[in-house]
Amino acid sequence: MSYWSARRVVVTGGAGFLGYFIVEKLRERGCRDVFVPRSRDYDLVSMQAVERVYDDAEPDVVIHAAAQVGGIGANLDNPGKFFYDNLMMGTQLIEVGRRRGLEKFVGLGTICAYPKMTPLPFNEDHIWDGYPEETNAPYGLAKKMMLVQSLAYRQQYGFNSVVLFPVNLYGPRDNFDPRSSHVIPALLRKFVEAKKANSPTVTAWGTGMPTREFLYVEDAAEGILLGAERYNKSDPVNIGSSFEISIRDLVEHIQALVGYKGEVVWDASKPDGQPRRKLDVRRAEKEFGFKSRVGFEDGLRRTLDWFTAHARS
Repeated sequence: MSYWSARRVVVTGGAGFLGYFIVEKLRERGCRDVFVPRSRDYDLVSMQAVERVYDDAEPDVVIHAAAQVGGIGANLDNPGKFFYDNLMMGTQLIEVGRRRGLEKFVGLGTICAYPKMTPLPFNEDHIWDGYPEETNAPYGLAKKMMLVQSLAYRQQYGFNSVVLFPVNLYGPRDNFDPRSSHVIPALLRKFVEAKKANSPTVTAWGTGMPTREFLYVEDAAEGILLGAERYNKSDPVNIGSSFEISIRDLVEHIQALVGYKGEVVWDASKPDGQPRRKLDVRRAEKEFGFKSRVGFEDGLRRTLDWFTAHARS
């Protein structure tokens, strides 16, 4: 707790899904000075706005959790925007931090940065072994450039930055907008609304064959803060649960949890995305003692409970 009590911290994206829990955990740890730049006031794609964040907050630590992000559909619709916005935010936040003598920068990458056919489990040493899966490659590569910059700036300037790579997150306060949500909130909403409307079918994208790993959002926030406190290298670190499930099994789990009795129709014309995802999470445990704690069934239940409590009637 003493690590945070005397430090001024900027959390970009601190009003968002993951950022909310990072801010809450910072306050639990005794951080008295947390600055959350809102996008309406600070467009971090703009260098002038990034400069103003540093002017206004005078941070010791920056945790960069902001991103232009979404599911497969959103990535297909916005490849250029997702590339440019994410690239510029990360690059400029690091560069201005370096100029201002920032004590530490913590950047959040994405599992989408890994090559499409990475051997399982995804080990950090394989992150440069190929091109990412095409549907989210622009986003994944833009976020991975923080890793290049971190390594280069540490070598040339001695700048202390770390880049952590969280797996797919889920939990309360997630984005449930069907136009941009990821798979778990999208499916939860579909099944809840189908049950309420007595719809005979629910359509799921793809074949159901790909697998994914999911991490509960509060676990992710804990891992990120442990990395911020204890890790001081530019080698990438996975933040995950090492729990792998097929999309088909995920759909069946959510269908049963919601209590929907209709039929699931698979739309194989929609893309599957990356074939499999499962992380090697040993480095995070070795370097800063992180292990996920919330089980998948428990996390799904908490997420559904939050959505049903907050969904508009």
